[in-house]
Amino acid sequence: MINFPTCKINLGLHILRRRNDGYHELETAMLELPFNDVLELIESEESTFTTSGLEIPGLGNLVLDAEAEFRIHKSIPTLAFHLHKLIPMGGGLGGGSSDAAFALKLMRDRYAPEIENESLKEMASKIGSDCAFFIDGGLQFATGRGEVLTPLNIDFKNLFVVLVNLGIHVSTKDAYEGVVPNNDRTSLKEILEKPIRMWKDSLVNDFEKSAFAKYAELEDIKNDLYNHGAIYASMTGSGSTIFGIFESEVESIQWSHKVMYEKYLKL
Repeated sequence: MINFPTCKINLGLHILRRRNDGYHELETAMLELPFNDVLELIESEESTFTTSGLEIPGLGNLVLDAEAEFRIHKSIPTLAFHLHKLIPMGGGLGGGSSDAAFALKLMRDRYAPEIENESLKEMASKIGSDCAFFIDGGLQFATGRGEVLTPLNIDFKNLFVVLVNLGIHVSTKDAYEGVVPNNDRTSLKEILEKPIRMWKDSLVNDFEKSAFAKYAELEDIKNDLYNHGAIYASMTGSGSTIFGIFESEVESIQWSHKVMYEKYLKL
């Protein structure tokens, strides 16, 4: 069986306060985008996890965490996974979380179709803060540490988004260390209710300040997107991918930077 893990962008991200459990209370909106990895599951005599595409650092992977979590709830045979990695790591696109969530969906669809999405979300939330989002995907408002989700309705019809990634890997741990929590401001949800053209001056990602201080080229890309007609541009998640939302398809952009990839996606 094969499926295609998606990615996400964050429409604003407020770090509100540090929690007693060591996590941070936050609020953000996450929008699923159809830029995909490829994940394959087969039954095998030997449990394996192989990859192709972008190199994945480290020995572990959230796909294996998803398998371990699923086995707590359901007896399944020995499995082999292959992940073809296209979504950059450390770019704030949630690719690792998506891979885990889509692994859960593969195993559910093959071995336990009776398990509903709500139960799958509970499993996903134990793996990573963003994982539960990718069970339903779409556009959702997230609170808590990112796992408390409610559907959100914003009209993106006939808009286009550009993703730009320079291959800079931003550590989530380092990103949080550069943020000063702030719980005394206009709620993100209230800002998102305004027309998209009004987001530029009010919809912020708290990780941008420290990321831009360390990597000035990221702020340059954001400014370039605005200079080329974006109605809103921002860094997603803890970085380093920068995205711009446009009212018309962008035929070509002459960047002053070496861009790892550019992706034009109709929302």
